[in-house]
Parts: sequence; structure tokens; C-alpha cells
Amino acid sequence: MGNFDGVHLGHRAVIDLARGVAPLGVITFEPHPREVFSPATSPFRLMNAEARANRLAKLGVAHLFELPFDAALAGLSPEDFARDVLARGLGVAQVVVGADFCFGKGRRGTAADLVALGQTHGFRVTVADLVTTGNRPISSTAIRAALSDGRPRDAAAMLGHWHRIEGEVIHGEKRGRELGYPTANMGVAGLHLPKLGVYAVLVDVLTGPQKGSYLGAASLGVRPMFGENQPNLETFLFDFKGDLYGQHLSVALVDYLRPELKFDGLPALITQMEADCAKAREILSTLVG
Repeated sequence: MGNFDGVHLGHRAVIDLARGVAPLGVITFEPHPREVFSPATSPFRLMNAEARANRLAKLGVAHLFELPFDAALAGLSPEDFARDVLARGLGVAQVVVGADFCFGKGRRGTAADLVALGQTHGFRVTVADLVTTGNRPISSTAIRAALSDGRPRDAAAMLGHWHRIEGEVIHGEKRGRELGYPTANMGVAGLHLPKLGVYAVLVDVLTGPQKGSYLGAASLGVRPMFGENQPNLETFLFDFKGDLYGQHLSVALVDYLRPELKFDGLPALITQMEADCAKAREILSTLVG
């Protein structure tokens, strides 16, 4: 049980402790509690709900319970949450949480409190130790910092997998097609933005007739060449032909190539795009070759 934003190695340790005890399930909250308590804060999520569900499924999670986090749930005392939601509502036999887990109104309940409440209401509780790297706990905060600095490999070392942006391919301005580099455009609203710029990426097409894995280069940003300022992700899939509108993609950020630039004209932009794709192919060939 937890928020599991990013599903990093610390979350993986919690999940692994639950394996083999019973059918493996995850209890999480949607939207993220921070979005409810501090709606005006900058987007911070590493994953949307779709990406989190996909990652948990890859880890063998058979059942995913996304509890709707609202004022009613947030107002439950630790005792009420343990009794009404976990024991009576879900009928859990055993719950595994991280050592820093907090719950109940005002986050008053601790992992130790949950252990005691479990004894009262008939379920066992296991508390997982925090996972560290370099004597520091792995956290979503540290992962966000690495992504903000343009260090996706450092983020991946803490995540245990590539950081991915997932979602539906939407219609854009179709400028890439005119330039000879048609891109799959995806929104990034509500997500923590990694450093803006161009990345070497691995792409999984999750739905549709072109399902499969591809290499590519992606631009994350506001397209300063064209005077626009709404961030999105534009991904060019190498050696791909087809229509991806409405399909769902998972784009893994592997290496940061360069920041966003404003060019003097389209020829200079195309020349740079050619160089970006060549560099991305070189990097990615070492991963799949």
C-alpha cells in the first residue's frame, strides 16, 4: 500500500515482500493525495495512473485497487481507515508498507500505528525498510531532481527501469511531417517535466496494429522555433510507417542529447534533427545490439 509514484526500487522492495503471501495486490490512491491537499503546486507526478498501472502489471501485480482520494477519505482517522477501508472494505489479510508510510486525517497514522491497528482488526502488517543509494533513501524527490538536471540514467538507477512518459497520441500541428520527421505527439499535463530538450528514447507502442518496440528521438518542450509555449512530447520513431493517432505509447527517456534551441531557419533545424537522430541511433544501438 502506498502512492507508488514512479514505482522505484523502494516501492519494488515493498511489493517483493508481499509476494507469495497471497494473490499479489496493490492499494494506491487516485488522484495523488498531494494533488488534493495542494492543488496549486507545480506538477510533480512521475507517472500518470496509466503508466503506474502498466509498470505494476509488469511486476506481476494481479490486483490494483485505486482508492478515490477525496475529502471523505482524507478525513478518516487512522482507526477508521484501518477498520472501514482495509478490514471491512477490502478484507485484507496482510498489508505491506514502507517505513515512512503515513495515513489517516492529517497523516497522523504511522507504519507502527498500522501494525497495532492490524492486530486489532485482524490483519497482519509488514513494514519494509527504506532502500538507500549512497547512504541516502531512494525517493521520488531525488528522481525528480535527476530528471530536472537532464540525468535520465541516474533516475533509472533509482527507479530500476527507464523513466517513461505514457499516454495517447494526439493531433498536433503536423510540422514534423512537413519536415520529413513525422512525430507522435503526447501531452504531459500533470507530470513533472524532465529537463526540456531532445532525448534518445525507447518507444513501446502499446495499442493498435503497430504494437511493438521501436527506437527513436524525442523533443520535450515548448517548440521555441514556432513561438509556442505549451509543453508536449514529440517522438520520431525510427524506421516506422503508419498512423498512431489515438494509440497509446510508452516513451522511455534514455539519454539527454541537447537543450531546446531556436534556429535561424528550417534548413538549420533539419540539419540539427538529422544529427540528433544519428546520435540517438548510436546511443541506442549499444542497448539493443
